[in-house]
Amino acid sequence: MIQRIIGFLAAVMTAALPALGADDPWEKEVAAIEARWQQAAPADGKVVFAGSSSVRLWDLEAAFPDWHPVNAGFGGSRIADCARFAPRLIHRWHPRTVVFYAGDNDLAGGLSPDEVVRDFQEFATALHAALPDCRLIFLSIKPSASRWHLWPRAEEANARIRMLCEAVGEPRLRFVDVATPLLDADGRPDPQLFLDDRLHLNAAGYRHWQAVLAPVLADAP
Repeated sequence: MIQRIIGFLAAVMTAALPALGADDPWEKEVAAIEARWQQAAPADGKVVFAGSSSVRLWDLEAAFPDWHPVNAGFGGSRIADCARFAPRLIHRWHPRTVVFYAGDNDLAGGLSPDEVVRDFQEFATALHAALPDCRLIFLSIKPSASRWHLWPRAEEANARIRMLCEAVGEPRLRFVDVATPLLDADGRPDPQLFLDDRLHLNAAGYRHWQAVLAPVLADAP
């Protein structure tokens, strides 16, 4: 099993990312992020948060003031979208740590757990090809009431990505469970931790994520 995983990672090391262009659906949003950075460049860049709207909506500076993190999230994105734009949104900062939340929209868009795991492997491989010493922290796909029907698939994807991060003994990969803190005593998404859309976290939900993630960031080399 481990050898197959290592073999797969080696095989995708040379895989080319899809070409970007003005017709890419995320080009305008990514360009807007770049323009915002030109107006007010982040102070550090050693910690970059990347991924979908759960990252974009997070007040990272308030949550992690000691790290002055860069917020490179863009709403609605999938793992493959983040991979395409990683050179512009992530690699440019030469971060020591990348915190990554994605996979939620992938499953909602019809991708299978197999495809989510494959895309994460490709994202991780490309990141480490560009930034060999960077630590990648994967935040588990969260449960939510609006996508509760997808939770069994999310659990499968989470379990397999956790296994990938832990089984190969790769110190640059870390899986962090941010899903369990969002469940109530009955094992369902706690409505007190979500916005009215029943999908995105509210301030209380993000405080749960902060509590879980802060010790992991503190362990950064």
